Amino acid sequence: MRKILLASTLLLGAPLTAIADDGMSYTYVEGGWNQLQISSSALNDPKADGGYVRGSFAIAEQVNLFGGWSRVTDTTRYAYSSVKTTLDQPHLGIGYHMPMSDRVDFTADLAWNRRRGKGEVRSDGVTYSSTTSVNTAVGTFGVRGKPSAKTEAWLKAGYIDGNSNFDGTWTATLGGQVSFNRTWGVVAEGQFYDDFAEYRVGVRASF
Repeated sequence: MRKILLASTLLLGAPLTAIADDGMSYTYVEGGWNQLQISSSALNDPKADGGYVRGSFAIAEQVNLFGGWSRVTDTTRYAYSSVKTTLDQPHLGIGYHMPMSDRVDFTADLAWNRRRGKGEVRSDGVTYSSTTSVNTAVGTFGVRGKPSAKTEAWLKAGYIDGNSNFDGTWTATLGGQVSFNRTWGVVAEGQFYDDFAEYRVGVRASF
């Protein structure tokens, strides 16, 4: 929590520098690599890697629709068998943003997220599989700003709930972008909740 408060203070208090005339765009497409980490000593802190795509489209001056899909997989091999785990996460939501200054926006999002896990056990040439899924609602609020003309940063806090199928938990997201020009940039982001951490690194095209 101390790191999140420090990041928020640095974002809001960064010195004013030359900002691009078009400011921050809420219409973009993005894709890249992502990783899911689980903090569990009983499971030896497993990790799963994969990819993601997502995008946003401004439908009004302060409102945008967004959505995306990600997949991570992990395979554990034994002497005569293997276990493959796959997690798919599509999401769809609506966002609102309001200027706090000429370089910082307040943001609020509400999204639907479906978490679908599939396990496959292969042994002696036979494959056994099972799937499970849960729908969750995610609400967040935070700030997004431009510390400099070629950089952006955002910080969000929120809550994830899936009723009886997914225990509600708080979540925090910290991310940033380095822009090469008005369109292209590189994005890095981390999302943290309960014993889970998701990391993403990708390329964004803003319009």
